[in-house]
Amino acid sequence: MSSPKTRYLVFFQYFGTKYSGVMETLADQSVLGVQNYLERAAQNLRPVTPIKFYVSSRTDTGVHALCNSAHLDVQRGVGKPPFPESVIVSALNYHLKPEPISILSAYQVSDNFHARFSALSRTYVYRLVTGCSHYSQIPVFERDLCWAPKGDHLNVPAMQEAARSLLGTHDFSTFRSVSSEKPFKSPIKTLAQVDIRPSSGFMSHHYEYRGLQFWELEFKSRSFLYRQVRRMAGALVAVGQGRLAPYHIKELLEIRDSLAYPQNTMAPAAGLFLKSVEYDDADVDTEGNAAK
Repeated sequence: MSSPKTRYLVFFQYFGTKYSGVMETLADQSVLGVQNYLERAAQNLRPVTPIKFYVSSRTDTGVHALCNSAHLDVQRGVGKPPFPESVIVSALNYHLKPEPISILSAYQVSDNFHARFSALSRTYVYRLVTGCSHYSQIPVFERDLCWAPKGDHLNVPAMQEAARSLLGTHDFSTFRSVSSEKPFKSPIKTLAQVDIRPSSGFMSHHYEYRGLQFWELEFKSRSFLYRQVRRMAGALVAVGQGRLAPYHIKELLEIRDSLAYPQNTMAPAAGLFLKSVEYDDADVDTEGNAAK
């Protein structure tokens, strides 16, 4: 006999450079996924059955997360009550040391809640830095956390004009990677937000004399196609560099062919962050605190 399973939603963040991505890989591979470490840590809860994490949002090798999410079921021995949410957080974080992975919060949810399918939206941020003529000029504390595209200037107004073409519901076939997804997955997505704004680097006020400018590109949608954000970010940067005109973004959308995407344009993984995954408050009881 065992106690009933208890389902939890956890929010977590990670520095993605050293992982194969967030999703689980075979245990004998030299580079593992974030999920491997989460599940390894969870077994220390001494569950009756092995714990599996169902991650809401897939990220690739080198992509970071300010906040990703997953649900998991924990079944304890007979007569043992469910773990308090605070214990889930503290126990997992203890056993995740010294990995650059951290559990931010945990919430008990209903048995029909699903971290992926219950999500209302996902928001990604892509970080850029201008003013570097070579990769070596990126501050050491920013390497693997931003992209320094060629050239010391971006035409941001042109990028913002181009970004408006991406807003709304479109067939984003041109902006997904070739042969990355099953043919039956719909390329129709609704982009609710595209913002391009100046930002700051880590302690950048101490090296203002270098003339570096950081930028953030933010994208929000219920879901994205594989590498869609990196391809959109790369195309917008190409507009900022003058390699593409703003109207080319609309043309690329209308072509609806991934092979039409300009070669060597996709933004690298290192600058991409999953910022947040949003849920309906009715699904996640956060005791007055938004779980985002």
